[in-house]
Amino acid sequence: MTQTPTPTAVTFDVEGMTCAACAARVERVLGKQEGVDGAAVNYATARAQVRVNDATDLARLQAAVDKIGYSITPATEDDALPVLRRQLEEESAQWRRFRIAAVLSAIVMFLAMAGPDAPWNPVVQAILAAPVVFWVGANFHRVAIKQLRSFGASMDTLISLGTLTAFGYSAWALLSGNPPYFETGAMIVTLITLGRAFEARAKGRATNALRGLLELGADRATILVEGGVRVIPVRDVLPGDRMVVDPGAKIPTDGVIVQGESSLDESMLTGESRPVDKFEGDEVYGATVNQHRRLIVEATRVGSETMLAQIVKMVEDAQATKAPVQRLVDRISSVFVPVVITIAVVTAVGWLLAGNPAEDAFRAAIAVLIIACPCALGLATPTAILVGSARGAELGVLFKGAEVFERSRSIDVVAFDKTGTLTSGVMTLTAVEAIDDELEFLRRVGSVEAASGHPIGKAVALGVEERDVELVEVPDAEVVAGMGAIGTVDGDLVVVGKAKLLADRGIHVASTWSDRLAAFEQSGMTAFVAGWNGEARGVIAVADTVRPTAAEAISSLHRLGLQSVLVTGDNRRTAEAVAARIGIGRIEAEVLPGDKADVVTGLQHEGLTVAFVGDGVNDAPALTAADLGLAIGTGTGVAIDAGDVVLMNGDPAMTSTAIRLARRTFGTIRGNLFWAFLYNVAAIPLAAGGLLDPMIAAGAMAFSSVSVVLNSLRLRRFS
Repeated sequence: MTQTPTPTAVTFDVEGMTCAACAARVERVLGKQEGVDGAAVNYATARAQVRVNDATDLARLQAAVDKIGYSITPATEDDALPVLRRQLEEESAQWRRFRIAAVLSAIVMFLAMAGPDAPWNPVVQAILAAPVVFWVGANFHRVAIKQLRSFGASMDTLISLGTLTAFGYSAWALLSGNPPYFETGAMIVTLITLGRAFEARAKGRATNALRGLLELGADRATILVEGGVRVIPVRDVLPGDRMVVDPGAKIPTDGVIVQGESSLDESMLTGESRPVDKFEGDEVYGATVNQHRRLIVEATRVGSETMLAQIVKMVEDAQATKAPVQRLVDRISSVFVPVVITIAVVTAVGWLLAGNPAEDAFRAAIAVLIIACPCALGLATPTAILVGSARGAELGVLFKGAEVFERSRSIDVVAFDKTGTLTSGVMTLTAVEAIDDELEFLRRVGSVEAASGHPIGKAVALGVEERDVELVEVPDAEVVAGMGAIGTVDGDLVVVGKAKLLADRGIHVASTWSDRLAAFEQSGMTAFVAGWNGEARGVIAVADTVRPTAAEAISSLHRLGLQSVLVTGDNRRTAEAVAARIGIGRIEAEVLPGDKADVVTGLQHEGLTVAFVGDGVNDAPALTAADLGLAIGTGTGVAIDAGDVVLMNGDPAMTSTAIRLARRTFGTIRGNLFWAFLYNVAAIPLAAGGLLDPMIAAGAMAFSSVSVVLNSLRLRRFS
């Protein structure tokens, strides 16, 4: 039986694209190739993501794209910075071409409008305009010719047709003694080049956040070697190497502290401004900053496996995907250029049939060709996604796909896992009440609990030790499953746990203690009683403490008009106490770990669109079932893989930040598309009616693309 090859994603850098129609054409050609399971081309980032089978010949894909006038090269894992540098080089080249074109075009404009009425004047105009049209504008003509050979068309086709028509008509007019319009072709190229330069600059600003992430890492690492230390490039660090990190230095790569303790600034990864205390055995991440004391860190993950590299990869993947609304734009762009050429031809013929001069007919047709640039449509969606996802990374919110932005607007309810999400996930000793000496009570109870090895027992023991109470060895300690623990201390059998366990061991539990147990549980704590020599001596309580920002997280969601639900395996009394403390109105308590996804499905059956926030392995099914899954970044890898959004710093208050940013990004996309569509719908009839001069059309076209990018850049100010 033949096994079907599993598709894998391959990323290519694309060269030669100048508009959305180019991206749509490259995408269409790639998608038709044998062995390709799907392709997505992003005009803003000049990258293509192609799903291919193992047997797919990548060289054949490159040849197919080259045939239609573009080129693709496989992107490597570490080539993100060179891509960003290439953007800067493109911007520099555009400004250089614009300066040359501007000087020559300005002289041509002066000669055409205020120059002497002499036979040499139009000749000089032709000589000066030619380099602008044929050299500065050479790329337009080159791409247009390549596409013509494969029966394709793009924005370059429109510009090439418009400028060559203007120059050709002017050359004919010069030879026949009619007034030429050399300044029209020259100024069209100049203004479009200016627009390209501004567009390149704006796109560069849009990728600044990603560039900043890439440049966060350390360049060099100091590693321990026999007889001393050695400084090496970070790329040469291997797992197992022990790195020396002095105060003020960056952690070179991910690792574990093997010596020392300090505070680390992790804001560049999590968005959290407060330093995080780290001790021996704690995990640390590359690019974070050691603030106080020298550390020895053993490298565990290097290169593309580090947390920083994974964050950058996640942001790049999100930017490479397409929002569902982009499909409409792609369909329009694929037929837009041929339709515009048809409208331009009809415009010219109509003007001539109406008895207008040939120069007026040509000027109207040229204006149609120039004004109808689909660049603004092509940039509307990807630039907003580019800036929104990069801004999210700065804040510690990672979006794993462009569809998240669109889905966020329809969310009705946010369901939270409790433990590790709204709470710290770590039990702590919170309350003690004893008949006699409290310290003696704690010594006996803590000694039994420490010896039991149970997680709750460890929490009790740690809390007792923090009160400077010295524990003793309890060799015979044992855990009674689901009930508590027992052990001998100072010759007395100490029983710690539920009242029934004490009763079974002949220890009387007075009603006073039963009332205190109920009161603690009503407050959201886990409480139990302890006693020896036939009498209960006191109660002790532990709790998974609520995160300080949990209440604000719920409040901010309610201000957005969203409902909130608490999903927990705790008993209803404890769940109600936590919910009341943080302001959640609906509770799903005593939910088994495997049933959280059923809670999400139940909410969906009520007609609600559900976001789920969780951190544990048992949260992965619920994160997958939800319409929008938000994984706590400090949780397990399984949960992070299952989520659509990752909250890096584990702060539940970032839930509303993520939803607000996603909605703001989608709102920017819709605004961009609205103005881009409106621009073309309004401008083409004006140009066809002769109400737009070709030079004004060129300026307006350039401004439309720049305005879309600038509107997207407003997302950088989101907070």
